[in-house]
Amino acid sequence: MARFGPTPSLDRSLRAPAGMRSRLWWKAALLILTLAITLLLPWWLGGAGTFTAVIAFPLPLLALMVVLAVICWNLNAARLRLMLDGRAGRLGQGGALAIEMSSKFALCATPAGGGGVATLLWLLARRGYPPAQASAIFLVDQLADMLFFSLMLGVLVSLSMSGLASWPHQTLVEASLAALLLALVVFAVVIVWLPWLLRHVPPPPFVGSGPRRWMVRRLLRCRRTLATTLALPKGVLMAIFALCCLHWLARYSLLYLAVVGVGGGADWAWTFLVQMLAMAASQLSVLPGGAGAAEVSVGALLLPLMAREQAAAAVIVWRLVSYHLYLVAGAPVFVAQVVGWWRTRANQSSPRP
Repeated sequence: MARFGPTPSLDRSLRAPAGMRSRLWWKAALLILTLAITLLLPWWLGGAGTFTAVIAFPLPLLALMVVLAVICWNLNAARLRLMLDGRAGRLGQGGALAIEMSSKFALCATPAGGGGVATLLWLLARRGYPPAQASAIFLVDQLADMLFFSLMLGVLVSLSMSGLASWPHQTLVEASLAALLLALVVFAVVIVWLPWLLRHVPPPPFVGSGPRRWMVRRLLRCRRTLATTLALPKGVLMAIFALCCLHWLARYSLLYLAVVGVGGGADWAWTFLVQMLAMAASQLSVLPGGAGAAEVSVGALLLPLMAREQAAAAVIVWRLVSYHLYLVAGAPVFVAQVVGWWRTRANQSSPRP
């Protein structure tokens, strides 16, 4: 009698190995701890009035924040399509959006966001785009972000130093600008002088000749792809940077809307700087999404301008839209990508009749 349903080999191929299952359980526990910290820590810092402020948050304003988050996803998806320029096959807005949401989910679900880059490289590799070249796409993306933040910090600090705007912690803001500009210069120097550095800088003593050659080939291939991407028409590069600017202006307006919703008095420029500083501080946290460090840093920088319960409520609403929403919306897209990959592998490995 014919046996219907998946074959035993297909069943086995779709099952994760025991070691992978244990790692998944550990990561799930870490993510649950992160979710608890991002919600309970601000509540504890804000006191009893935090719950009332969150409940009273205007629903139309919350809906506007969600719309802005969705716009951000689509802006990044459009930017990815422009950067690839057809080099990863035919990629529509829906496919690019799936890559963007999966990558953002992995970014928010892993410590230091390391899973975001790995997911992006993996999804592009599934489309036949090699990881070494895909890493150059990521570098172009980061370069556009750093350029935007350098320009914005320069403008905002100039306003502060000229007396047109006054914010607390001005010395901290100026130090952040210097650090970001230094990082941008170091990145540019390394990329431009990479062949010279590979020839004259000795490798670490624990790296053998084989791994060194492997790394050198991929770094040079990444540099060539970066040069190819930067050689795109000026109109395309300007569109990529324009989408980058629109994305961050929309994304970093979320905290301002949260402050407005709880009745706080901070202006847009200060909330923009607060999020930039919080992004840097979140790198110190070992938990996904910078849990703990992001809430404390944003809350501390908002406290000089509003009441404690207002600052805590603004942090909670901001994290719900800028972090939890990314997890909730990105998780099913990420799972669909993984299941599709497993099924493709199973179909390729299953014996043909």
